Amino acid sequence: MDLSVVIPVYGCSGTLRPLHERLGRALSALVERYEIIFVDDRGLDNSWAILQELAAGDPHVIACRLSRNFGQQIAITAGLEQSRGERVVVMDCDLQDPPEAIGKLVEAADRGFDIVFAKRRTPFRPAVRSIGSRLYFRLLSLLSGSAIDDELGAFSLVSRRVVEAFLKFRERDRLYMLILHWLGFETTTIEYDRDVRAVGNSSYSIGKLIALGLSGMFFMTTRLLHWVVYAGLALAGSSCLLALYFIIHWFLAGPVAGWTSLIVVQLLVGGLIILCVGIAALYIGKIFEASQQRPLYILQDRIDGSEQATPAETDSAAAGPGA
Repeated sequence: MDLSVVIPVYGCSGTLRPLHERLGRALSALVERYEIIFVDDRGLDNSWAILQELAAGDPHVIACRLSRNFGQQIAITAGLEQSRGERVVVMDCDLQDPPEAIGKLVEAADRGFDIVFAKRRTPFRPAVRSIGSRLYFRLLSLLSGSAIDDELGAFSLVSRRVVEAFLKFRERDRLYMLILHWLGFETTTIEYDRDVRAVGNSSYSIGKLIALGLSGMFFMTTRLLHWVVYAGLALAGSSCLLALYFIIHWFLAGPVAGWTSLIVVQLLVGGLIILCVGIAALYIGKIFEASQQRPLYILQDRIDGSEQATPAETDSAAAGPGA
């Protein structure tokens, strides 16, 4: 298999047919043998019925269905485990990542790169989310010690050896992009124009984005725990200085009057203690989850279009649209 395309599917029933059609045209012009792997992450629409229909009519399509909603990152992992291509493209199902841009990814990979990222040239988020994303990735870059571009998304191409290295990760809390950054390998970036979402809205609410961001921090580094220690040292040092100030003030001008300053200090100390304990507890929770050794996902159904088609249909599809 020359090229695999992995597509996590959630709430995109309106884009699946045009996405499949455009992918077929784009891929058949690039390679001889390809497969399109749709992974249904159990959205609330009729995506699975459409995927069954696509797999029944196209030998290049593999339709997978998870037993429940495991999240986009796990759905990507499931698709990578099902892929057979020497190169694998990961993209979203909402048609904001144009299938025609896959050619640029392949051209870059032909120059010897194992990982090809796709950077959006045009803004695609509301201003508030854009600012929040920029601040988050700057914080993540500071924590991890490596620069991470907030304009990079899941749209990318990886080689087979990168896929094999990726699948060695068994953490449940994961971010596809951060794992690729951690792996290293020869990397390059192409630019493309991201299309406007034509159907539906993003399934990521503010709460889900915050949870995803925290997962990325916990996956990438334990430096948050170091910051907890630094905050404790800073607070202890400030307390010593404040105590010294009160002692000097008592000798020079008498005791400091009023309870306001004491209450403020107590609230500050209590808040920092709760924050530090919470961060440590989250890390301990991740250790507990890892110790359970549960499977990352359960694959309920898998339909391989090449097994559904007759030999004559498979030969005709392999020969290309002009056969």
